[in-house]
Amino acid sequence: MNFREKIALVFILVVVSLNYSFAQKWQEIETVDDVCKAYPDQMKTMLNQFDLNYPGLEKVKAAYNSGDLVAACTQLLDYYKNEETIQYLRREQPEISRRTDNLADTILTDVFVVQNVRGKVPWGDDGHRDWYYKGPNNDEEWAWLSNRHGQISHVFNVFFETGNPKYLEYIDLFLRDFIIKSMPYPQKKSGTSVWRGLEVAARVKVWSRIFYGTLNNKDFSDATRLLMLSSLADHAHYNRNFHAQNNWLTMEISALATAATNFPEYKKSSEYLEYAANTISESMKGQVYPDGVQTELTSHYHNVALQNFDLFKEICDRANYQLPVFFNKTIENMYRYAALIIRPDGNRILNNDGDLGSNVPLILTGAEKYNKPEWEYIATNGSSGSKPVDGPSYFFPWAGQLISRSGFDKDAHWSFFDVGPWGSGHQHNDMLHISVSAYGRDLLVDAGRFAYRGEVADKFRGYARGTQGHNSVLVDGKGQLPGVSVAEKAVSDDLWAITPDYDCACGSFDKYEGLKEVKHNRAIMYVRNEFWVVVDRIETDKPREIETLWHWHPDCEVEADKNGVLTTKNEKGNLQLIPVDKNDWKVEEIEGQEKPEIQGWYSEEYNKFCPNKAFVYSTDSGNDECFVWLLLPSEKEAPKVAATIISRDSTKVKLEVTKENKKWELDIPFSNSRNVNFELTKY
Repeated sequence: MNFREKIALVFILVVVSLNYSFAQKWQEIETVDDVCKAYPDQMKTMLNQFDLNYPGLEKVKAAYNSGDLVAACTQLLDYYKNEETIQYLRREQPEISRRTDNLADTILTDVFVVQNVRGKVPWGDDGHRDWYYKGPNNDEEWAWLSNRHGQISHVFNVFFETGNPKYLEYIDLFLRDFIIKSMPYPQKKSGTSVWRGLEVAARVKVWSRIFYGTLNNKDFSDATRLLMLSSLADHAHYNRNFHAQNNWLTMEISALATAATNFPEYKKSSEYLEYAANTISESMKGQVYPDGVQTELTSHYHNVALQNFDLFKEICDRANYQLPVFFNKTIENMYRYAALIIRPDGNRILNNDGDLGSNVPLILTGAEKYNKPEWEYIATNGSSGSKPVDGPSYFFPWAGQLISRSGFDKDAHWSFFDVGPWGSGHQHNDMLHISVSAYGRDLLVDAGRFAYRGEVADKFRGYARGTQGHNSVLVDGKGQLPGVSVAEKAVSDDLWAITPDYDCACGSFDKYEGLKEVKHNRAIMYVRNEFWVVVDRIETDKPREIETLWHWHPDCEVEADKNGVLTTKNEKGNLQLIPVDKNDWKVEEIEGQEKPEIQGWYSEEYNKFCPNKAFVYSTDSGNDECFVWLLLPSEKEAPKVAATIISRDSTKVKLEVTKENKKWELDIPFSNSRNVNFELTKY
């Protein structure tokens, strides 16, 4: 090795040594003096974000004006530690112990479970965690959600449950790592996992709890506290200036109000709160229909919007900030929707981009807040509360959703029928879809959402969003195109009816991929406590192949007989699906198919999926065809039933159904549910 090569080697070793020293330096920054020496510009910028004339900050102002940065920062932390502000977040510290929690201990190894996917966040050459890591499925959603810091929220809760200092020490280092790595704040709208609006908003809420909840605990460093105060001002600036609209806005603006009221000492806190209140109030007007349904028409994201609107109201109530009267009324209506759509098993609708999950805790919260014992009755299957004077079925005219029920008990019949707009976000091409449950069991189901990005989405996303994943109709193998995003008016009163004996609704759709002159009309009648009738009328300009799809919950054992009748063989909770007066259907059973196309899959939760049975009924239709289906629920074995089409034309189907000692004569119209004829004869 010559002299020049030796010099180059020495230079490289020095650089590596310096980089290593720098990479480790953030872990050693613990005191006020440390952070002021390491990041003096950030600390000065932070102090400039504060109103130093705010009562209690006099010593901070004096030290800052004298040029003593360390003293100013020390006095700022003393203010927070010694004042009695934001009492609802301050907590008595737990008694120290060595008790542990398995999930928290897993998180301490940097292994996070995000949307059911377990991944270990790697460390980079710079000595920081890779905050852009997309998880084992290379899914951006994994990176985004892990940057909302729900994992340390759990560790924070465990610290107070166990009193084990290691959990607080991990949070301290975790936040110090993240904040230092995230610097400098870019001051622009971003889609990165670190500086996207939803993640910024979520962190404000998590960090507020941690900051105030640990103020006088020696196991949490003053350096991290100051870094949090510095970064929280940036977070507030981001949510004020770069927030999105609609459902995202509710999350981001509620975070802006959280920062403004939890840290009123910031110069712009009053301005931020005023802006947040005005902005979210205007958004609410455009984001929630008069029937209380959020315009994305996804029960999952309806709840997200509701919880953020409700959080905003709580924030303003604590700050004695008066919101418009309609704001509270709209929240009440949103709780009402959550209560009235609930399945007998407590779960919400699985529709559009959403997960199957319980609405019960949410409803009970709303029932208490708004003194609605009837919601409590619904959520508890009648075990507490007061029986509603209306129902048990409900129609939401702006959302175009019919919820049919036999009652409020846990074994009740329940169905969801969609005749409304496409939705303002997270939409599926699923107009005229029906879901059914009975006797505590899901029977006919929506396919779910699977995933948004990554390997799971690459495989299943088209199926999840397409008509082929729903209980609707394909024409010449083609599914629906997007429909109307937001309704300008409610569904006409003549398209639905709810009576003591039956529910009825009808709708139509005429936009199919690559096809013209095609219209699918569907009417559904639920005869209370008895059965459903589904009537499909296909109008086309020429004969076409029609495929009617029926997707079953994975837990259902389903058999088809030679006449195309489907019967479940479950121990409890069954459904018989009968094609009425048509025996030439070609019936194909598909389960877990990947080629030539995805079919027969179900996802009740993001990143979770499994095969389920899908039955595809196909036939060649004429220019104007009508198909009738009888859906007969039963707790055990299906009773004997007979159904016959008496007549049909372009306006209605006349049907006769006999079951045990009852006979129904039903006129089911395609376009005016007020023209239903319902006659019941007992013999």
